[in-house]
Amino acid sequence: LSFLAVERRFEPFAGRWALPGGFVEVGEDLAVAAARELAEETGLRGLSLEQLGAWGAPDRDPRGHTVTVVYLGVAPADAAAAAGDDAAAVRWHPVLDPPALAFDHGGILQAGLSLLRRRLDRDAPPEGWIEALGPRPRASALLALHSTLKAGPTTTSALRRWRRRGLWPPRD
Repeated sequence: LSFLAVERRFEPFAGRWALPGGFVEVGEDLAVAAARELAEETGLRGLSLEQLGAWGAPDRDPRGHTVTVVYLGVAPADAAAAAGDDAAAVRWHPVLDPPALAFDHGGILQAGLSLLRRRLDRDAPPEGWIEALGPRPRASALLALHSTLKAGPTTTSALRRWRRRGLWPPRD
């Protein structure tokens, strides 16, 4: 399980990894801005994004008090990203071994993981998770992702519950 980060081209934190993002244009909807920034910095388009939360500690950005609204999305395993706009590079990083991240992005990453773990605790795979593995994901791939999110070994009981609820395997 990986997350996408961009290497910042400019200060603050030039050369450091950060979650993709930027500023909302005047009159722009938050979800539209999130999708635009993701496309501009990484080339990824058409992902289903959902709002994770807002961060606004006064000292989170050395340029001044900046509030950020974070969106979470799931990309297919073969999604190819390319650096654009103000990103010097883009790279997928393992969620359990992230690099040092700029701003407060390490805490934001942990909040995203916590959300995914809570969803697993409710026996519901995160939106887009199964679909991101391809049209007919193997049980071993689902178990590996489940184990990564839960940070430990897992059993097939979750898959059996998902099958009973019609969530897996995907229907043709």
